[in-house]
Amino acid sequence: MAFPPLVTPAASLSDAERVRTARQSRLTEIAEIGQLRLAAARVGVLGAGGIGSPVTLYLASAGVGTIGIIDDDVVERSNLQRQIAFGTADVGRPKATVAAERVRALAPDTRVIEHRTRLTDSNAQELLGGYDLIIDGSDTFDTRHAVADACDALGIPLVWGSVLRFDAQVSVFWSRPSAGSPVRLRDVFPEPPAAGTVPSCADAGVLGSLCGQVGSMLVTEAVKLICGVGEPLLGRMLVIDALSGRSREIPLAAPSGPGRLPLVSPAELAALIAEAPVTLLDVREPDEYADGTIPGARSLPLGTLLADPLAVELTGTVVVFCQQGPRARAAGRALAAAHPGADLRLLAGSYAAWSASFAPSGGLS
Repeated sequence: MAFPPLVTPAASLSDAERVRTARQSRLTEIAEIGQLRLAAARVGVLGAGGIGSPVTLYLASAGVGTIGIIDDDVVERSNLQRQIAFGTADVGRPKATVAAERVRALAPDTRVIEHRTRLTDSNAQELLGGYDLIIDGSDTFDTRHAVADACDALGIPLVWGSVLRFDAQVSVFWSRPSAGSPVRLRDVFPEPPAAGTVPSCADAGVLGSLCGQVGSMLVTEAVKLICGVGEPLLGRMLVIDALSGRSREIPLAAPSGPGRLPLVSPAELAALIAEAPVTLLDVREPDEYADGTIPGARSLPLGTLLADPLAVELTGTVVVFCQQGPRARAAGRALAAAHPGADLRLLAGSYAAWSASFAPSGGLS
């Protein structure tokens, strides 16, 4: 789906900036009017690390007029394998400051704002409120959710990416899009996973070049939104497997018409279970599963499922559920795309409806 341009064009470009961006403005989809929109754009970048480093450089090279860099960390030698804005001489210096220097050297007309502070739930809206869109290059789940919540409240697009080992995910979330239906990060990942359940890059490792690939893709999504060209990834998630050299797209927006997965009520599910074996997939987090689930259900957290839906074995009738419904819908769409013809259904109201109908003291056991 095409979107109208996010940004009103600037009045003019300097002669030096016009020459510097000439090869990009020759693209008919962007042209001079698109370059003027980029010059007027204000983009906030959360994190100047593995993803944020290439993001800041490519935003500057594209001609984005204002770039805000939010990072309270300093450069460490172990960062240099993937954080390409930094060199060995920068070890110990603030990342936001070094990244800002690189941007100014690359694009002198670009205004850079350094936010040398840690983003939290309490300051997120204040930090992000002056920008047209946000690119999230952070590396902790709590921060990602704080950024997403602030963007939802402000109504601005969140261009989002994640990298771990050889795997990556890229998408766009927007609570008040100028076209189409809203898709929020919490529709897919309602809560950060419990501490210790997902390894960090320091524990599991990360391919540096994949960080660069994802950073470049995030800037491409930002340029498309700013200029109103192409089809942004809102409602879709691109999943990259660098080891196999394959990528696949997972729909996140609710489909309409005959493509919608059928619903089964708690009572209907109880009848199905009584008649024949049913595969029950609980796509909530492990701690939610441990607190209570439908008897016989298999725990398959949404993040694990989305990483490789082709690897999920489906037998007979498959009923997917989460706590309220959004994660189950995302899981169902991914499974339907990966397993055409599978008998997939969603539990209406998900586990909340089931537990209300079949309390532990009675009903199905």
